[in-house]
Amino acid sequence: MRVFLIAGEPSGDRLGWALMAGLKELCPEVRFEGVGGPLMCAQGMESLFPMDELSVMGIAEVLPKYRHLKRRMHQTAEAVLMARPDVLITIDSPDFCLRVAKEVKAKSDIRVVHYVAPSVWAWRPKRAEKMARVVDQVLALLPFEPPYMEAAGLRCDFVGHPVVAEAVASDEEVAAFRAAQGIGDAPVLLALPGSRRSEVSRLMPGFGAVAARVAAVRPDVRVVLPAAGPVVGLVRELAKGWAVAPVILDPGAAGGTEAKRAAFRAADVALAASGTVSLELAANATPMVIAYDMSWLSWQIMSRAALIDTVTLVNLVSETRVVPEFLGPAFKPEDIAPAVLKVLETPQAQNAAMALTMDRLGRGDEAPGLRAARAVLEGCGKIF
Repeated sequence: MRVFLIAGEPSGDRLGWALMAGLKELCPEVRFEGVGGPLMCAQGMESLFPMDELSVMGIAEVLPKYRHLKRRMHQTAEAVLMARPDVLITIDSPDFCLRVAKEVKAKSDIRVVHYVAPSVWAWRPKRAEKMARVVDQVLALLPFEPPYMEAAGLRCDFVGHPVVAEAVASDEEVAAFRAAQGIGDAPVLLALPGSRRSEVSRLMPGFGAVAARVAAVRPDVRVVLPAAGPVVGLVRELAKGWAVAPVILDPGAAGGTEAKRAAFRAADVALAASGTVSLELAANATPMVIAYDMSWLSWQIMSRAALIDTVTLVNLVSETRVVPEFLGPAFKPEDIAPAVLKVLETPQAQNAAMALTMDRLGRGDEAPGLRAARAVLEGCGKIF
């Protein structure tokens, strides 16, 4: 069986890795081609080009790179058509992936599966109908998504969120991490400014200002910043301007993965960019504040199109609003810092919502990657 996969950012790379592992378990003769990151390549795929070329977010941020991205779209679609796989699996990154799918469908009958349902419940609800023209099946991470996709005529399988299958550091690992970093019993503020260069560049100065204000009130607080692999150098450079020097964790260093895992569990509070990172924090029972800034144009367009009053997945899945968030014009360090301090003082306020979120995402069930693989194979007419 030949499978062509496309992922455009680190979160998609993780999804693709788990899906590929599941496919190999259920269908050992499977062969992979496509675009992905280091995790997917470790499963036996040679990426057509570096995945990080696609890791661009925001309308104003995409425009300068549009021509290059368009060339990559055509190149990828042609590679799919030449490979003639049994199935094309596009993973998140809908602006890129669905354009590739459209071009492939216009010239072939190759089955297309899109992994991660678009957030039609959040904005642009007509996307489900447009997707139905070029996609045969959707794999959903969130339990409330299938009805939205099915209403548009798409097969949609809830396969669980991969965060529920990720390892959580033990108490011993947390203690070892604190000792290794010289943190001791000090409270830890985890800073998570994102994984894309564009968002890291925009968020780091503000996150640094928040850390300084928090430290002014709680001088015992230590700041830990687990950097994403593609932006480690940028994070180090921007952190030089912070009044409070963070402990920067490099995932490429020896023990980097283990250190990040321990940091998530060791943290007393997190300041994070919006996105799936809120679920990683919930899996570790780490309370959080969400903060995100973007260009004026991107904010104007997205805020007008929004159908929901929160972007934080913990709030959405748990049907609560316990996680504070500061988005767009509200991204002000003088307002964010008091919220961080409040969560640090009363962290238990988010505990129930985080636990409920994990249960609803499939904690304790079959691993999401395996469930996704099973759904893909069933869609292709292969029953396991």
